[in-house]
Amino acid sequence: MGKTGAYEILLGVTGGIAAYKSADLCSKLVQADHGVTVVISAHAQEFVGKLTFSAISGREVYTDMFESPEFYDTRHIDISRRADLLVIAPATANFIAKAANGICDDLLSTVFASRDSDVLIAPAMNQRMWATPANQRNIDTLKKDGCHFIGPDTGPLACRETGPGRMTKPEDIMNKISELLLIRN
Repeated sequence: MGKTGAYEILLGVTGGIAAYKSADLCSKLVQADHGVTVVISAHAQEFVGKLTFSAISGREVYTDMFESPEFYDTRHIDISRRADLLVIAPATANFIAKAANGICDDLLSTVFASRDSDVLIAPAMNQRMWATPANQRNIDTLKKDGCHFIGPDTGPLACRETGPGRMTKPEDIMNKISELLLIRN
């Protein structure tokens, strides 16, 4: 818990159209007096820029393990060490597969692997991707590993289809975050 009684939230944003909802989630977390550190994947930056999250959170946004090529640091350990809760929103099928199988090939997947906090995952993807046996196996693995999930919701998708795959609304994710943080204490 932070000095003011607020929690430290580590928000991981992966590459999907739902990344724009993560900016709203970040804003809601800050308004609730939580400290928010954002790690945004390279693909997520195709949808929303790190400047957006920096302006909302008032903090540096992390994108790459090797942002400072003049020296190597253990930023993935330092970032995860501070977090009371790691929230991945949106979580793509790609990220879920990497997390379930221990693949650490970028900053966010490495932060995930090095965390010791609880994790909340808010999936967002096409309904066909959501339903694949591999994706469902990966989700089951992460649940068995103690990760919490919220969603996805059912409704219109970016691909002009309708079905399960929409990232849960930021308000509902906030409620789940509050629930998980209360359970911690």
